[in-house]
Amino acid sequence: MSAVETDAVAAAMAELLERQDLGLPSACEATEATGEVRSVLDRVGDKWSALVLGTLAPGPRRFTELLHGIEGISQRMLTLTLRQLERDGLVSRTVHAVVPPRVDYALTDLGRTLLPPVIALVEWAFGHTAEIREHRELYDARRAEGRATP
Repeated sequence: MSAVETDAVAAAMAELLERQDLGLPSACEATEATGEVRSVLDRVGDKWSALVLGTLAPGPRRFTELLHGIEGISQRMLTLTLRQLERDGLVSRTVHAVVPPRVDYALTDLGRTLLPPVIALVEWAFGHTAEIREHRELYDARRAEGRATP
């Protein structure tokens, strides 16, 4: 992100925080809050997290159920994603002392609060996919003709 973009995001965050009366008066604190928000959005907006959260929405799942239920995810990427979601407090991990070992993953209370906005975003994406595809095609056609705006 460029310095101009960072300043713009910080200013928007400061305005949002001021409207919500969260009392962050300085630009430094607004920039810090922006970084924290960006960190959370990076987590929930990555390629796999929303799919993992959605797959866990109905209830706890075993690792292999998640692996087979999320098309295209590798075992390593699922492991990393689950660790990150657990670290953020969005997913819990329960190890059962049985042979063979069994590990269940479930949404935490905090993770469940994330479902409505994630579902809303997915619904928005489905509802606007055709329109976005059209815009991409128009943009690509302009670029191919050398008429794209910088």
